[in-house]
Amino acid sequence: MKKYLSLLRVKHYIKNFLIFLPLFFSGQIFDVNKLIRSVLGFMAFCMVSSAIYILNDYRDIDKDKNHPKKKHRPLASGDIKPSVALVIMVICLAIAIAISIYLRNIPAGISLLLYLVLNIAYSLGLKNVPIIDIAILASGFVIRVFYGGFITDVVVSKWLYLVIITGSLYMGLGKRKNELIASTDTREVLKHYNKNFLDKNMYVCLALTDVFYALWTFELPNDKITWTIPLFIIILMRYSLDVEGDSDGDPVEVILHDKVLIALGLIYAVCIFVLLYWF
Repeated sequence: MKKYLSLLRVKHYIKNFLIFLPLFFSGQIFDVNKLIRSVLGFMAFCMVSSAIYILNDYRDIDKDKNHPKKKHRPLASGDIKPSVALVIMVICLAIAIAISIYLRNIPAGISLLLYLVLNIAYSLGLKNVPIIDIAILASGFVIRVFYGGFITDVVVSKWLYLVIITGSLYMGLGKRKNELIASTDTREVLKHYNKNFLDKNMYVCLALTDVFYALWTFELPNDKITWTIPLFIIILMRYSLDVEGDSDGDPVEVILHDKVLIALGLIYAVCIFVLLYWF
């Protein structure tokens, strides 16, 4: 079972919780109907993302065999046969399609399809095009948020959009920077990047994320949410510290391996919940 969970990249489902952001910040998280739709959307997105991970691993089997970490992945290590992996990929896509048909939301369906198409294009070659590769990585986070808004009929704030896009660009740049420093990754696109370029753009995006978040808090229903700005900045500082340390830069790995960062995230979530739903 462990090898199949690894193939599906279950731990990366944490990124799909972005789908709940529009509903949560709209103050409607206790609307049962909308919450159920968000949960179903979450499941659909998890299936699509797993299918994409399987496709990437299938195409990169030979490269992954020469990577110190990726060689342990189920396909590269031979724990799962490629034919079996492709069957699982098709099943994941079928489940996602079935859920989308049930939800009957055309904008959400288009968003999910866009995510799939972009990532297939990424796997087929765009991952080797500098800047475009990072833009596609960042677009995945943005699409998740808008998808969450579509399935719950919640309008996504323009400031939330800016927070997500600049924050995800920062994470994408950080991932490429650490891959470049480690010098163990087999990505062709790394030869187009250098540390100074990635550093400069990382911290432009980091600063913009802080600014956009501050502006976003001013339009939220409780003006006391502005009190969370320092906490938000500290969370990003902690993340930045991890990225600058001994890390491969992958957002999920960074978050899951830092208990302090997780604790800060939980404190932030509790603060927002209290300010949105109790005051």
